[in-house]
This record gives sequence, C-alpha cells and structure tokens, in this order.
Amino acid sequence: MNTASPAHALVVSIHDVSPLTQQATQEFLVRLHSLGVGKCPLLVVPNHHHRGHFLDDKKFCDWLVEKSDAGHEIVIHGYYHRRERKPAESLWQRLMTQTYTQDEGEFYDIDEAQATALVLKAQAEFAALGFHPHGFIAPAWLLSEAGERVVRAAGLAYTTRIGSVLNLADGKQHDSASMVYSVRNAWRRAASLAWNATLFQRLKNNPLLRIGLHPPDLDHPAIWNQIAKYTALALEDRTPMTYWDWFSAHPGFQSKP
Repeated sequence: MNTASPAHALVVSIHDVSPLTQQATQEFLVRLHSLGVGKCPLLVVPNHHHRGHFLDDKKFCDWLVEKSDAGHEIVIHGYYHRRERKPAESLWQRLMTQTYTQDEGEFYDIDEAQATALVLKAQAEFAALGFHPHGFIAPAWLLSEAGERVVRAAGLAYTTRIGSVLNLADGKQHDSASMVYSVRNAWRRAASLAWNATLFQRLKNNPLLRIGLHPPDLDHPAIWNQIAKYTALALEDRTPMTYWDWFSAHPGFQSKP
C-alpha cells in the first residue's frame, strides 16, 4: 500500500509500449527521470499492430522486467492497438475510428466475446513474465460498455478514459482530463500546445494531474519542451506516482469487486 496522499498527485503515463517503441520509451524514461519523475505507468501492447508479440522478444521482456523492478507500473493497453474497419459504418463511427484514432480504437465498439478473448489472452501472457497488471487502458482511451464489463469481470482494478479514471471495484469515477498531444501535422501540434496550456491551468487544483505521452511526441521539440515545462511545474507541489499508487493511496480503497 502506497502511503503518499492522492490529494495532489502527478501521473505521467507512457502509451504504446512494445518492442516497436522500446527505444523511444527508454528515452522518455531517461528524460522524465532527469525532471524528477522516477516511475510511470507503462502501457504495454501485447502484439502492436500485429507486428510481433512482445513475448517473442527476449531483450524487450528482460527490459520490461527491469523497469517493473524499478517501480514502473505495467498496464495492459489493448491487444493489437488496431481496429479493423467495418462495412456500412456511420459517419460518427468513421470520425471516431479513422479521423480521430487512425484506426487504433481497438476497444471502441468491441463486443463482449471479442473483448473477453483479448483481455484473458493478454492477462495470461503477462502472467508468463510474472506480471499481474491491475489496470487496463484501452487504445485512445476508447472503451465500450461491453469492454468495461469484461475488464471488471476479469478482476482488473481500474481503467482510465481521456477525462477520468475509474475504480472498477466500486464504480467510483474520478474526473481528471489527461493532457495529451496530437502530432500528426502542424495544425494539430499547434492546437495541442494551445489546448494543453489551457488545460494545465484548469487542472491546477485537481487532485490528480495526468500527462499521457506517445512515442511520436519525441520527434517534435516544441511538444517535448512543453511536456517538460509542465512536468517540472507540476512537480513543484505534486507527488509523482503510478495509477496503482494513486488508487491504493485512497482511504478504504478496494481492489476487488
């Protein structure tokens, strides 16, 4: 049980962790450590875009165990991080799954059978390395109602969405909009910088400040510079922790339904 107070916390999470992004993740960890963030949730994709299962990469597995031993939290982040397009999709579905997520909203409209197969498969594969993750976070934070039922039934303790974090055991939702950056083109980068500057100010008094990082953020100095700036400012009066630290620090927290 973590003894830190959840009243003024900072969680910096690294998304899309896999053998494809190991180098970028390690670079994030080095930079964050220099700022004073000693541990992060690492959102691990078991078979990133169908391009190779993490268990097949021994060096990655050894590295992941090392990071876990150092205090970083291993979180299940979907399974393939890919949603195949479907026939006769509505305009809203296309906007959410193609424009907004670039076909990565794997759990956006997943049904119970599909979600069960993927979540249980992921749990078994993480267990093969000795990991028993407490959290499941869907790609792009898009988790269907059926998907939420499945992760709860699978015994996972929490999930997060872009605007909140959810204790799956008692159903209590904590409002906390995550800072996150879209870097696909210049206008998205400019909009992200402006939006996150506003969001940081808005969240100053929120018990939990969340910053979500993605590997492409490192390719854009202006993006990283803002991330570093707000991380450093947050650390002036916030405690860096993982999601599991944060949930566990709540009085009366229960991790099981």
